[in-house]
Amino acid sequence: MKAAVFEQYGSPEVVSIRDIETPVPKANEVLIKVHASTVSAADWRIRSLSVPRGYSLILRLAFGFFRPRKSVLGVEIAGEVIATGPAVTRFQPGDQVFALTGSRLGGHAEYCTLGETDAIAHKPINANYEQAACLAFGGTTALDFLRRHGDIHSGQKVLVNGASGAVGTAAVQLAKYFGAEVTAVCSRANSDLVRSLGANRVIDYHREDFTDDGETYDLILDAVGTAPWQRSKQCLSPQGRLLAVVADLSDNWKALLVSRRRGRRLVTGVARESAEDLRFLARLMENGVYRPVIDRQYFIEQIVEAHGYVDTGHKRGNVVIVIQ
Repeated sequence: MKAAVFEQYGSPEVVSIRDIETPVPKANEVLIKVHASTVSAADWRIRSLSVPRGYSLILRLAFGFFRPRKSVLGVEIAGEVIATGPAVTRFQPGDQVFALTGSRLGGHAEYCTLGETDAIAHKPINANYEQAACLAFGGTTALDFLRRHGDIHSGQKVLVNGASGAVGTAAVQLAKYFGAEVTAVCSRANSDLVRSLGANRVIDYHREDFTDDGETYDLILDAVGTAPWQRSKQCLSPQGRLLAVVADLSDNWKALLVSRRRGRRLVTGVARESAEDLRFLARLMENGVYRPVIDRQYFIEQIVEAHGYVDTGHKRGNVVIVIQ
């Protein structure tokens, strides 16, 4: 099968198109013909080793110290089940699905195997494969931080820092769905986009610092790592939470200390991956209250160009890889 392969860490040019062996599903696995994937922040970080301070060694231990152990990136996919192992009962050939591959990676290829109990769900009926591929990573990250870690509920004031990326665009929509008043922080060029997603107020970070305007929030979701605890804590309500999607190692240690106190809290960590969350996002899209944002689409043969664009740090929403 055709796949985008990388055998060393580095710039986008380390990725190339190769023919590799097609995977065979195990007894409890499904084989998916991948129609679309994305170049996500996770793919960028793994390929380039661009991780928050303190995590480079941890990433190398997880994915390969000197060179990557898994040569095919891609953490979210959409496609069709074409074969199942004998123990599979939840899916059958012909099912249209979307999924998170997580640490297994492998989405930048024509075929991918996943366990039937992994984070995999049926594709929304009103989504094409390109849209469905964008639901998983940003959507589940935002959902997990807002709902499980933030205990979001109606009437709260929520600020989303980095509101125009994959996680940020998802967070704005989900916070609005849960009944929050949403303030979005992004560049002026993206203000119309985030307003269209439901933001009540938009702050252009080039012109205004949200920490200087005297407003306080019940939840601050930092999707880009530019609103650490020391900068943001005074902007939280007495019981407010800073949901640090991107945090360095010192922030994680700090979160352990802060979480033991009453009042304002700092929450960090890795978002949970679950089929239940994927099904929830699919229902929201089918009901017309959630939509994935697509910035650009590339064919898999243009994978280097796609990685190069993500490297600029200016993508809006998601960058899709079309696999034919």
